Amino acid sequence: MIRSYFGLTDNPFALRDIDLLPYQQEIHDTLRVHCQQGGLCLVVGRPGTGKSVIKESLKRLPEKEHLVATIARTLHTYTNTVKILCEAFRIEFESSAFKCERKLIQEAFSLNRSGKMLVTIIDDAHLMEMENLRKLRLLLEDFPKNHNLILIGQVELLSSLDLAINQDIKSRVTYSVVTRRLSDEAMREFIHRELDRLGLAHSTFTSGATELIIRSADGVLRRCRNLCLSAMLEAVRASAGRTIDIDVVNRVLLQPHWQTQVDLTDF
Repeated sequence: MIRSYFGLTDNPFALRDIDLLPYQQEIHDTLRVHCQQGGLCLVVGRPGTGKSVIKESLKRLPEKEHLVATIARTLHTYTNTVKILCEAFRIEFESSAFKCERKLIQEAFSLNRSGKMLVTIIDDAHLMEMENLRKLRLLLEDFPKNHNLILIGQVELLSSLDLAINQDIKSRVTYSVVTRRLSDEAMREFIHRELDRLGLAHSTFTSGATELIIRSADGVLRRCRNLCLSAMLEAVRASAGRTIDIDVVNRVLLQPHWQTQVDLTDF
């Protein structure tokens, strides 16, 4: 609907298509270096601060050079986590986790000999039971040394690793970074870069609408993305033309999930 209305060939503000901002590109490049050298990396931050964009960029690494396995269902048992790894490595699951571990290690060395770097990404790692994470870390210790385990989660993950019982994991961390809220200028750059990618003029969002989006997003990339997308949907719904002004954005901001508890006290 949006593509037809605005004359687009690509979906606007689609997570998989978003270009990395400079600070995200720096994190991406550092993680790639650790793929070559081997590592245990942490990418932590508050919800919506760009961790998923970095994860998607890693999943797009060239298949000829990398095998990227993503574990997103972190509330699973260790056995089910191993099943997910088997699926990523295109290995048939055996009757027990132990048998699968042996096959995973063999396949990892086979891929290594073929010149591939191995990357395992655990999303929402702060939700994973530490005992499961410990078992997974021990399994990956037997992988080739150019394997990189990347833990992506909220800042609570750092607090968990600070506990004395988890020092065996923390002591092996080779790189960590916190994704922080973006500056107003970085937010503006993000909006303009997305419009450039779509082939739309920067004036698609008026200056007033852009500033309102930036102010309302409060430095959170996901909020900025969702607000831009919602404003485009509202423009289509209201047939408000192909220029999104401050009135369109304000109509979106009237939706309850954009309002604070104080704003909702009259309802």
